Amino acid sequence: GRNRQSITDTEMSVLKALWDSGPLTAKIIAEKLYANCSESELGTVHSMLQRLERKNLILRDRSAHAHVFSAAVERSEVAGQELEAMAKKLADGSMAPFLTHLVQANRLNEDEIDEIRRMLDEATVRKRRKKRKTR
Repeated sequence: GRNRQSITDTEMSVLKALWDSGPLTAKIIAEKLYANCSESELGTVHSMLQRLERKNLILRDRSAHAHVFSAAVERSEVAGQELEAMAKKLADGSMAPFLTHLVQANRLNEDEIDEIRRMLDEATVRKRRKKRKTR
């Protein structure tokens, strides 16, 4: 994976717009973030895009007059990095408290439960295979 870099809330809002809508121009991103987009808000979006590009979190397509931006990272990758940072801060890196909370607070729908169960089953199989190899 890539090195974790802090992503500000405003940078995250730009990434969310790109994840939700796909490739966009800076002007369209600004219009999505600000109701009556002013020149200074468009300038803010341009500087956020430059920072996100330096962090390798977005891609810039320069082929058109108005550059088009797209996310260079998946939402799940960023979510994982944010969760790991939170786990380090709160629980010495353990994910167990987060999973416990999701289950106990009924925050998961049936499809999510099925998907997690499938991933846990696969992880269990991988761990058992690894154990056999190291013996």
